[in-house]
Amino acid sequence: MGLFDDLKKWAHPYADEDDDYDMEFEEISRKESLLEERRNNDDRRGKVVNIHATTQLKVVLVKPERFENASEIADHLKEKRTVVVNLESTNKDIARRLIDFLSGVAYAGEGKIKRVAANTFIITPYSVDIMGDLIDELENSGVYF
Repeated sequence: MGLFDDLKKWAHPYADEDDDYDMEFEEISRKESLLEERRNNDDRRGKVVNIHATTQLKVVLVKPERFENASEIADHLKEKRTVVVNLESTNKDIARRLIDFLSGVAYAGEGKIKRVAANTFIITPYSVDIMGDLIDELENSGVYF
């Protein structure tokens, strides 16, 4: 067989190198396919959410009487809770100070504060978006904060 192999090399001197290249290419392609398959499996696993592991969303309703209640409201916002603040029975000066302070807290936490009635505001953390007909109506009438 030695003579036959020598004749084959003489007739096609680069044939063995092409075979090596083809084998390397096939090996690389196979490894890339395996990696892609693993990535797809990981992506599918990453999208599965255990519903029991998610935190429960809470809305806190407050009717502050004094400015000292502002820190309690800020703590709720730090815990990523939505807060509805009713200022109907609060002194106007205190209400203004509360809204100024809570606007800063909402801004620092990348949240939002919106007026939903004359003396009622809703303050949401960054992960909560408010939508609905009432918000659109308030925005169009100029009451929107």
